[in-house]
Amino acid sequence: MREVHVIDHPVLQDKLADLRDRHTPVGEFRRLLADAGTLLFHEASRTLTTRQVSVQTPLKRARAKRMAKPILLVPVLRAGLGLLQGILPIIPTAQVGFIGLQRNELTLEAEAYYGKLPRRLARYAVFLLDPMLATGGSSGAALRQLQSRGARDLRLVCLVAAPEGIRHLRKSHPGMPVFCAAVDDRLDEQGYIVPGLGDAGDRQFGA
Repeated sequence: MREVHVIDHPVLQDKLADLRDRHTPVGEFRRLLADAGTLLFHEASRTLTTRQVSVQTPLKRARAKRMAKPILLVPVLRAGLGLLQGILPIIPTAQVGFIGLQRNELTLEAEAYYGKLPRRLARYAVFLLDPMLATGGSSGAALRQLQSRGARDLRLVCLVAAPEGIRHLRKSHPGMPVFCAAVDDRLDEQGYIVPGLGDAGDRQFGA
C-alpha cells in the first residue's frame, strides 16, 4: 500500500478551496473543517479489517461484517479537534484520546504539554488527526508517543501536507499511511505550508 493517499474527491476539494480562502470566517471555517474530517475518514477507514458475524433481520438470519478492532481517534490539540468533530457523528462508538503539542517558534520542534490515552493501544485501529503536516515534527512526535504506548495499527489523517513533512515521516515512520486532501508546494522560512491555509488552530478558534 502506498504511503500517501491524496483524496481527490470533488466535494472535499470544493471545501478545501473555501478553507484556503483567507476571507472564510471562523464559524464557517470550523464547519468546513468538520465536513472535511468526515470525508477524509471515509477514505482513511476504507482499509480497516472486518470480521464475519451473523445478525437476525426481521425475516431471517443474515451474514454481515463488523469492524475487527475498536476505533481510537486521537486529535493533536488543538487544531485536530476540528477534524474530530466531523468524524464522531459517523462513528460515535469510537474512543477518543488527546495529545497536546506546540511548536517552538525558534527551533520549529514540537513540544509536548498534554497526553491522555486509553490503555492497551495495540487493540485499537488508531487514527491520528492533525490538519497540517508541515515539518512533520508534531505528527512524528505524536506517532512516537502512540507507538511507545503500544499502538501498531496507525493512520495519519491531515488536510494539507508539505513535501518536507512527507519526507520526514518516510524517514522516521516508514510505511505510515497518510490521508490528505492536498500535497502543497513547500514550507516557508517560518515552517508554514505554502500555499496552505494559514494556522488551522487560529482560523477555527479565532486566536
